[in-house]
Amino acid sequence: MSVITSQAAGRLRLFSQPDFRRLWLVGVVVFGVRWLEMLAVGVFVYQRTGSPFAVALMTMMRMLPMGLFGAVIGAAAERIERRTALVLAVLSMLLTSLSLAVLAYAGRLAIWHLALASFFGGIGWAADNPVRRTLIGDVVGADGVGAAMSLDVGANNASRMLGPTLGGALLATLGIAGAFSVSVLAYGVAIVAALRVGHRGARTAGGSANVLVRMLEGFDLVRGDRRLLGTLLVTIVYNLFGWSFTSMIPVIGQDNLHLGAGGIGVLASMDGVGAFCGALLMMFYARPRFYGRLYVGGTIGYLLMLIAFALSPTPLLAGLALLFTGLTSAGFSIMQATLVYLAAPPEMRSRVYGVLSVCIGVGLLGFVHVGLLAGLVGAACATVATGVEGLLVLALTARWWRVVGV
Repeated sequence: MSVITSQAAGRLRLFSQPDFRRLWLVGVVVFGVRWLEMLAVGVFVYQRTGSPFAVALMTMMRMLPMGLFGAVIGAAAERIERRTALVLAVLSMLLTSLSLAVLAYAGRLAIWHLALASFFGGIGWAADNPVRRTLIGDVVGADGVGAAMSLDVGANNASRMLGPTLGGALLATLGIAGAFSVSVLAYGVAIVAALRVGHRGARTAGGSANVLVRMLEGFDLVRGDRRLLGTLLVTIVYNLFGWSFTSMIPVIGQDNLHLGAGGIGVLASMDGVGAFCGALLMMFYARPRFYGRLYVGGTIGYLLMLIAFALSPTPLLAGLALLFTGLTSAGFSIMQATLVYLAAPPEMRSRVYGVLSVCIGVGLLGFVHVGLLAGLVGAACATVATGVEGLLVLALTARWWRVVGV
């Protein structure tokens, strides 16, 4: 136990590095606001429209920029100072939330405003891997990247506890305007932290035409590297058949479990509780030789647990199932960023992270799928169907990703 405690203490010492601490704080804010807004917007839209597909559409719009621009952002990130790119990304999200808050206070907020804002927020999200997480890797070095990603994803998971709960509470008490006002204040904190980052990030000279060349080189590298190809294949399965179920939590919470906005927020936060606990376990026990197994095993466990959530007859059992979806997702989330960073050559990490963003963006199709299916057979049945599909696709594609999980 003393060895484990010593290793965990060593990882926590990363917080002694000011730049890591600031980049980590930016992630805490961006993650937290993302989950807050997704819950608040999901409940708000469902109350206004009664359409599960409209709820899924909000998350789809947030993911669309990853699929459209992820590889371009990854290639372009090598040509500009990454700290500047980080500040601009956070600033754009602050201005988006500010616009929505003003519209809400004026009583003129419409569903199309939320869809458009989700799209612009997704651009900042698409920049996170090739900009902020690449900066984290550069700051801590290859030897510390596994621990750094554990702490960073742990922050994401902690925000999944607080964000939905806060979003539900704000929506129930102050309305949608209050939720976006809190977002604006939080983004202000993130911008201050980003401006204080001392590490600028490598900058590669070149004309605008080189962005396309670099983007294609990133895809070529992934195609020729079995570790990267297998890792990104599992990412596609997780996002296409797994993560899309989160858009159905407000629908299942209201229709099947008969919860109000506050109750739905607490229910959704259970996923974050489990994920935070999983991140702590990763910090204490994860070893490099187990990274691949944790990644693949976490994906399989997540798909099984989302099926259990959809079939749960009571809020208590549903919350317990979400607790385990979070626990299993921790292995996936932490190891996804870590495996990609370690497998990619240093000079191409931003490009490969851009390809990763594209693979995450493929999850857009999953939200379309679950949203349309929910309109036909109900949110619970649609969630079960997507989980089963994901497990089948994993089984059929094992020969490509097995090299990652051994």
